[in-house]
Amino acid sequence: MRKYLIKVLLVILGLSGQYLFSQSKKIEKDSPEKVREFFVSSLIKIGDPVLVALSNNQLRQQMPVERSPGAWDDRKHVTYLEAFGRLLSGMAPWLELGPDETPEGKLRAKYIALAQKCIHNATNPASPDFMNFVKDKQPLVDAAFFAQALLRAPKQLWEPLDVTTKENVIKALKSSRVIEPYYSNWLLFASMVETAIAKFDKEEDQKRLSYGLEEHKKWYLGDGTYGDGPDFHWDYYNSFVIHPMQLDIYKTLVEKEAVYKDAYQKELNRAKRYAAIQERLISPDGTYPPIGRSLAYRFGAFQLLSQIALWKELPKEITPAQVRSALYAMIHRQINAPGTFDKKGWLQIGLFGHQPNIGEGYISTGSLYLCSEAFLVLGLPTTDTFWTDDYQPWTQKKIWSGISIPIDHASK
Repeated sequence: MRKYLIKVLLVILGLSGQYLFSQSKKIEKDSPEKVREFFVSSLIKIGDPVLVALSNNQLRQQMPVERSPGAWDDRKHVTYLEAFGRLLSGMAPWLELGPDETPEGKLRAKYIALAQKCIHNATNPASPDFMNFVKDKQPLVDAAFFAQALLRAPKQLWEPLDVTTKENVIKALKSSRVIEPYYSNWLLFASMVETAIAKFDKEEDQKRLSYGLEEHKKWYLGDGTYGDGPDFHWDYYNSFVIHPMQLDIYKTLVEKEAVYKDAYQKELNRAKRYAAIQERLISPDGTYPPIGRSLAYRFGAFQLLSQIALWKELPKEITPAQVRSALYAMIHRQINAPGTFDKKGWLQIGLFGHQPNIGEGYISTGSLYLCSEAFLVLGLPTTDTFWTDDYQPWTQKKIWSGISIPIDHASK
């Protein structure tokens, strides 16, 4: 019996390997246009339930709240702002391209309008979906992602808003000041909120803004990597939070004051090195090491690689097409795993499919929408070489196929 079971298992593993190999070969043949269509349709599949419900003031009513088995509480007081802030942060560069007469441009017009309604409802104290920016500590995190979205798409997500909605947004952001961040990457959440206030309102708390930036200078460990606080954490928080938020904060500050230019350039160089490391982490079949906390954020772990590609700052040894091909293999694999979505299209906890046990105590349905950060590259227009060059293998794909690659070097 034991030998029989072993044989069955080997057959299953063999068939599974053959399937994954055939899928890998199939997506290599997909045209760049088809890949972009996949990115757009995937982002919409993720975001549509959130934006449609919130635009109708029905997010609390419609969104299920799945929690990890070890959840700290019911998470209902924080999960809705998590879903909205994180989703909008990832969608923002795509929305910022604005509407046009192409099918994709018309689709953007639809989601720009939905996003603007959602911003109004989320920050209107009289709305059924008015969001919590003050209770518990978690809202500071997602006020920051919301603020980041506004900074990433000011032409579409801020400037068209009516005066009352703008006032409500600023009040909501300022209200999060009652939350003291932990002495960790959380300091950047306070910095991000104040950066948005500085850009849109001019009444920022300068100490709260600068403290997170100054502390992170002390926490740099070398080779593109920061500690999460004074200590090293082997996880994806350099990409979830630390580099992307510093980049967006410094970029905004440089627009106001040239004194930040050197700090911005230093952070950009560090981020480029970390992005190079991220590109090397993606295996030939589109998987990556399941290391550290918050794995339920799925491919959001590669936000930084996507952002560096969006900003056209990839290291010279990495082509845009190989990043597109690597992200495509990774996202395609995860988003199509059975159980990623429930029957109504809401995300479920897991890294590959539905795996509730992978969620920490702070994880709930809203948390999962950080995965949208992988789609920042959609902010590049369809004419950019990122979307027009033919398929190219990424670093691991090359080396495990016997292709020579450049020697990797650490940076300071």
